[in-house]
Amino acid sequence: MAQSLIHRFASILGGRVSSLLLGVLITPILVRLLGSNQYGDYAFLLSLLGITMILVNAGIFDGTRKFIAENRETADWTEHVLGFYIRVAGAFAVAAAIGYGVLAWSPLSSSALGPQFETYLYLLAALILARQAFSITRGGLMGLGLENRSEPLKILQKLLFGIFALSLAYLNYGVTGVLIGHTAASVVVTVLGAILVSAEVEVSAVFKRIPAEFPRRELLSFNGLSVVLILLTASLYHVDILLLRVLVGSQQTGYYRASLVVAEFLWFVPNALQMVLLHSSSEYWAKEKVDQISELVSRTTRYNLLLTMLFAIGIAALASDFVPLYFGAEFQPAVLPLLLLLPGAVGFALARPIFAVGQGKGNLKPLIGATGSAAIMNLVFNLILIPRYEVAGAAVATSISYGMMILFHVRAARKIGFTPVRNLRIDRILAVVLLTAPIIFLLSFLIESSINSLLIVPPIGLFVYSLISLKAGAIEADEVISVLNRLPEPFSNHTNVIIRRLE
Repeated sequence: MAQSLIHRFASILGGRVSSLLLGVLITPILVRLLGSNQYGDYAFLLSLLGITMILVNAGIFDGTRKFIAENRETADWTEHVLGFYIRVAGAFAVAAAIGYGVLAWSPLSSSALGPQFETYLYLLAALILARQAFSITRGGLMGLGLENRSEPLKILQKLLFGIFALSLAYLNYGVTGVLIGHTAASVVVTVLGAILVSAEVEVSAVFKRIPAEFPRRELLSFNGLSVVLILLTASLYHVDILLLRVLVGSQQTGYYRASLVVAEFLWFVPNALQMVLLHSSSEYWAKEKVDQISELVSRTTRYNLLLTMLFAIGIAALASDFVPLYFGAEFQPAVLPLLLLLPGAVGFALARPIFAVGQGKGNLKPLIGATGSAAIMNLVFNLILIPRYEVAGAAVATSISYGMMILFHVRAARKIGFTPVRNLRIDRILAVVLLTAPIIFLLSFLIESSINSLLIVPPIGLFVYSLISLKAGAIEADEVISVLNRLPEPFSNHTNVIIRRLE
């Protein structure tokens, strides 16, 4: 089980890293092709799409992974789960697409947002259908334990998006071309994903009538609560963007979106952990292995905290070098909101794997209470601070709400029945941060060239941080080596020697 979990995590993390690297290449080109105003409109549309997809997906992606992974001793269980969710997903996606089509046709969209939004909303309707189809195929593959197939599809989607969207934006199709690129990429990977799923299941059984004894109510109950949880979580990502676009304008929204893109670099490892722990912990909960769950999550939280703090220090030290170089000199105003967002982004990063395990049990009410509290704080603080402080106010409001997520979700985890912070070694990790941060900031300050700073500071910072972490006992050499031993033999042998010498 542990070995399977590590392989799943490695597949998902590999997919996340690859998608992140592609995003790192695509984003600055896209920003320059669109400009700050169109990029602000694009950020607004992405937030609108994000909220819509939560309602349309209705927890189907999580439900597909969770219930297929349970593999109950019922005839054609996998096929019935997949067939049930395909029907539900199709009905919701079509309804939403029709809704956006009606909104685009009405004069309301043009008068409230601008004439260009009529076309944007029609394209958003098509993108909803494509995104929903890919979600169900990817969820099916992950539920079957085939992350090594689902995650390459996600990478391919990102690559195709880059090719299609950047080409169309370069040809002066602007946001319209970017939305077409999104849709085309999703259609291609959906077709490939469907072929892979059909090789693992009995396709005819998927589309047969679902038997009366199939637990529809149980699945829909999980989905209903999941929608509430995911919607509350997503509001933390999107409320600030939506309010900024309405209250401040597209240019400031573009700057803020740029700061969020960089701050979210902190989340690519926690996102992978969250993804794999939901369906993997479902298997632990089904076997009532509560002690193993607490041990697994506690160790994951400690590793997560160590790694996230390293990224946060690095981003903070290099923000003034990275942001103008990456997005263009025009985006210098994005540096301040980025620095304000980082403390809260660390807290949110820690909370992600914790509430994934609560989802795996299916006891979502404590998670909804915890996330809802943070979401209400986020809305209230943004409404108070954006009119007065604009982008900086949005960053402070969102950072506070992000940071509260870890406190709220540790309490929720205890209510659910597991302890996520055993042996966290917070004093040792704090010592590592206090000893390392001044070295990294000083090094960044002494190097005048932005490019040289970005090339030199990260590897030196990683070495210093790793050395101090081992010496302070925040992490032990045996823990690192146990992971490295699962890597290819020549690499693991060399790194094992290095770790032992550092210790």
